[in-house]
Amino acid sequence: MRVLITGCHGLLGQKVLKVFLKSTSAEILATAKEPKTFLDLKGFDYTMLDITNRSDVKNLVVYFNPDVIVNTAAYTNVDGCELNRELAWRVNVEGVRNLVHSARRVDAKLIHISTDYIFDGKNGPYDENAIPNPINYYGRTKLASENEIKIGGIRFAILRTNVLYGVGKNVKSNFALWLYNKLSSGEKIKVVTDQIGNPTYVDDLAFAILKVVEFDKEGIYNVGGRDFVSRYDFALKLAEIFSFDHELIIPVKTSELNQVAPRPLKSGLITLKAEAELGLKPYGVEDGIRQFKFELDV
Repeated sequence: MRVLITGCHGLLGQKVLKVFLKSTSAEILATAKEPKTFLDLKGFDYTMLDITNRSDVKNLVVYFNPDVIVNTAAYTNVDGCELNRELAWRVNVEGVRNLVHSARRVDAKLIHISTDYIFDGKNGPYDENAIPNPINYYGRTKLASENEIKIGGIRFAILRTNVLYGVGKNVKSNFALWLYNKLSSGEKIKVVTDQIGNPTYVDDLAFAILKVVEFDKEGIYNVGGRDFVSRYDFALKLAEIFSFDHELIIPVKTSELNQVAPRPLKSGLITLKAEAELGLKPYGVEDGIRQFKFELDV
């Protein structure tokens, strides 16, 4: 089996690469936008790829002829997407369209990552059959990418997730890393009490992707943590586990932050399908944060 991984330098891309190297004998070609990889793993090949370049995607896919393409590349900065709509569309929609066209050429299955932000957050948590209604541009691009895949005439699996967190080499910040960095330096932070989700430890999502490949599954799967909590409650639990001063965490409403992009409030994802069909046993908040602390090695 040949597996092509895009976005391998991101948090999820690194985890997917590790779990496939550990658990499969697949021939792996990992890609990212950088000319060289900084990952010190063995057993995979690396090449530079920008998924927004259609000819480069086509040439690489035809050359490597993968059985599976795992797309972990995306523009995920929610406010950034609102301000840089052309870039967001180019990466999140046109980039996915390029992968779809190339996957169809070689009959590869495409595994793609989506988000609970395709929903409006009025009546979550959501199952796989809930009707999307994105309220920000990031959500619109991710829904559009799902639709590109569904009409693309290819075999596919879409894994939706939310509040993804974890530890990786040179990765951009995620919610847990942001909390750790601020609280460990004694900074006061504002955290919202009215955004609800089930934070996802990155290992769970990487595991689900592996199982989709191993069990040859297709369709849509929700992957999220076991516990539905507010961002504020998650922050308090992290402070407790790391022995940080919880008084540094100031509870606020989302409306008080004046963020560029609107956020879904009552959100999160129901994961029963992934638990039944993929064997997913997701981390709860406490176990996930403890594993996060272990991987930080602090």
